[in-house]
Amino acid sequence: MRICHVFIAILLMLSVADAGAQQVDYSVASVPEESGRQLVKVTSDADCVCMPIVKRSKTSVDWFSNRILDVSADGNGLAYLAARNGTTNVFVKRLSGAGASMQRTKRSSVIDFSYSSDGSYLCFSEKKGKTNQIFQTDAVQGYVCRQITSGAVDYSPVYSADVSQIFFARQEQEGISIWSYDIQNNYLSVYTEGMNPFPVAGEPSFVCVRVNDSGKGEIWKVDYRTGAEECVVSDAEKSFASPVVSPDGRWMAFVGSSRIVNDEFSYMNTDIYAARTDGSELVQLTFHAADDVSPVWSRDGRYIYFISQRGSKGGIANVWRMDFNL
Repeated sequence: MRICHVFIAILLMLSVADAGAQQVDYSVASVPEESGRQLVKVTSDADCVCMPIVKRSKTSVDWFSNRILDVSADGNGLAYLAARNGTTNVFVKRLSGAGASMQRTKRSSVIDFSYSSDGSYLCFSEKKGKTNQIFQTDAVQGYVCRQITSGAVDYSPVYSADVSQIFFARQEQEGISIWSYDIQNNYLSVYTEGMNPFPVAGEPSFVCVRVNDSGKGEIWKVDYRTGAEECVVSDAEKSFASPVVSPDGRWMAFVGSSRIVNDEFSYMNTDIYAARTDGSELVQLTFHAADDVSPVWSRDGRYIYFISQRGSKGGIANVWRMDFNL
């Protein structure tokens, strides 16, 4: 699994199905294994939702694992990455369905982003030549940005619960590691190897992704005060990435690989999974042959939003919502 390198190809993100998946019937909105999930399509084709790159072979599947969805602090707005006019930027759509989507960044190549928990700020990374830079901007109005990092390959920014730090991943020659930026004091700290960091509510820890020696993505939990580390989700046959922790800190949703087999073909796929933050009660939530990626929780923890081509005959990506009722 090479998900640690896929982010470099962000400018190639697709809005339609990839050629390797052309046998899939995307027009079906759900499959029997998903009964009880109450799947609802949130966006429309006109929203131009970016579809993260998914690359597959007969034996493996790789995907762009950075977060490109989030829900506003009041729970009423869905932020997503859209490709329009030759650029990729953050747009916000009211979950009530009223009104058009509003553009929230005015850049060239936004890669990923995250809201602060208090709803004041939006942090994002942008591709600039051979580097990725992290910025912060007002979450509600204006395009003025504060540059957080420069001269490196930084991505996957996410705020700590108290909005005092921005955690992010940095790729260097020796690998990828988790860093943080102290917003008040303007200094950087490095913690451990990994990518896709996400803080756990109510405790000084974050979950992140590491790729093991066999190429499979694993989810680790790291106490950033004591340095204690624990692998909480791992499987000899599956890869996992893109973890996001529920608002109450009890659950995490993430993307995992799977294999779909029927009478016509055997197909490597991506689906949404969930588990307790200690790794227990692992469960697969989606089973559609479309690519289900980029999960994010609603602010009340009742729903999970994700990107998928399901429900579209032409394989156009949209945001979907499903109940979380374990």
